Amino acid sequence: MHAPERETRILAAAADQERQMSTAEFIGLVAMMMALTALSIDIMLPALPAIGEALGIPVANDRQIVIISYMLGFAGGQLVYGRLSDRYGRKPVLMVGMAIFIAGTLAAALAGNFSLLIAARAVQGVGAAAPRVIAFAIVRDRYSGREMARVMSFAMAIFIIIPVLAPSMGQGLLLVGTWRLMFDLLLVAGIVIALWAGLRLPETMRANAGEPLALGASARLALETPRTIGYAIGGGVLFGCVLAYVSCAQQVFVDVYGLGGHFPLAFGATALMIALASLTNAMLVGRLGMRRLSHAALAAFIALSALLVVATLLGWTSFWLFIALMVPLFYLFGLIAPNFNAMAMEPQGDNAGMASSVIGFVSTGIGALAAAFVGHMFDGSVMPLALGFLCLSAAAFAVVVWVEGPRGVFHAGR
Repeated sequence: MHAPERETRILAAAADQERQMSTAEFIGLVAMMMALTALSIDIMLPALPAIGEALGIPVANDRQIVIISYMLGFAGGQLVYGRLSDRYGRKPVLMVGMAIFIAGTLAAALAGNFSLLIAARAVQGVGAAAPRVIAFAIVRDRYSGREMARVMSFAMAIFIIIPVLAPSMGQGLLLVGTWRLMFDLLLVAGIVIALWAGLRLPETMRANAGEPLALGASARLALETPRTIGYAIGGGVLFGCVLAYVSCAQQVFVDVYGLGGHFPLAFGATALMIALASLTNAMLVGRLGMRRLSHAALAAFIALSALLVVATLLGWTSFWLFIALMVPLFYLFGLIAPNFNAMAMEPQGDNAGMASSVIGFVSTGIGALAAAFVGHMFDGSVMPLALGFLCLSAAAFAVVVWVEGPRGVFHAGR
């Protein structure tokens, strides 16, 4: 790092130390930073028909580009911010990302045609990648080991409420106005997070941190550390189960089980299990350890997925049996995800920014591809989803065995 840059960062860090941010406030801010992308996606789902009608897009599948363009920008942006934050500090890079998000949101709210809306959504996604990447990096800056997993669990418990409520929020806004109100809400959310972080978040990157690794060496450290890349892959494969469920949920609950307008209730009940499990994980991880807790939960996830497959083969998948299996499956996922993220970040230390970028890109990409494959196989029954859960969770366990070795599985570790 050049001397002026280093001196600036040291002075900024020293000034930030004067601020006192409690653990509760820190967790709340991290949760909101993580939730911004979920809010930006899920709140739009009820509005896609209205957007298509207003902007002259009659084909339903074409309206999905509103979501896809955001995710493309989000995926690409994750590769940039981590490296920049390792060099210039977490807070300045976060502020730049939030400014991009706010600009993209304002452009989307004012877009007069579909092409401009798609471009604005991509800009939104690029900006939203910053809070996601920086959230993981600042947690790693402040915490390690089981305490890091505990903090991530509390953050996820708050975060998961947003995607559960977002579709209902979007539907409510459509009742009182147009689809542009959703971008107004996202604009307010972006400004609130930017102000909160700008005024209250200390610079978490250590002032005495040395010169960051060269780009190639930094990327190799993240990609070639078995624990980091292994748990990123394993977490991504398992995340594919959740994304596959989300993509198929409406078809399963409405077309297979005929729930109609009650679909959001069933969807929300299963998703809320992740929040409950995250709180459980925060209480247990200090005593049991990240490995033992997450590996045991993954083994149980495989067993329940196998039971769902068998029940489907025997024709026993009534609505209540399906829910009775999905609720604990989502609970188990909530015991796995925060620990996998923490274990992936644990070895990185001063390379936390680049590592967060790599982990986010890998896990998001693998999860999306896995979910797309499972969702495409939907045939009017729950069998593709059941098989997807079983195959993906088994693949995640195979990755864990590769990372830890047979004797390291279920070991207490840290």
